[in-house]
Amino acid sequence: MSNIRDSFADYAAYHQTKGNKWFHRVGIPLIMLTLLGMLARVHIADIRGFRIDAAVVLIAVAVIYYLTLEWRLAIAMLIVSIAFYLIGAWLPMWLNVSLFILGWIFQFIGHSVYEHKQPAFFRNVVHLLIGPLWILNDVIPVVRE
Repeated sequence: MSNIRDSFADYAAYHQTKGNKWFHRVGIPLIMLTLLGMLARVHIADIRGFRIDAAVVLIAVAVIYYLTLEWRLAIAMLIVSIAFYLIGAWLPMWLNVSLFILGWIFQFIGHSVYEHKQPAFFRNVVHLLIGPLWILNDVIPVVRE
């Protein structure tokens, strides 16, 4: 899906209940923060004094994809991603791992207890990228559904 409204509508179809939405609004940022924190420790290369790690690669790929959907949200997500990268890299690894697991527990509680549907990414893996953008759009409403 290359249309942001269609992507959000498809994602939202799996996130209808208040409880599931709450667990996602907490769980997705936790997952994103800690994933970037863990991936920041996976060094790939140094290019002209700039350290390239797996988190930087993930941020670049995600932002390129987001730019194809909605440039304003892409820029906002880049800012959020940089902040999460810096915070996650600063956190101890044990805390990143613990909060990452907690974030995923929140996702599955939301789906099993409230939504009674499997997570959307089981059907469409791109939803792993759409979820954070969908949450960001709640905070900075750019796209009206």
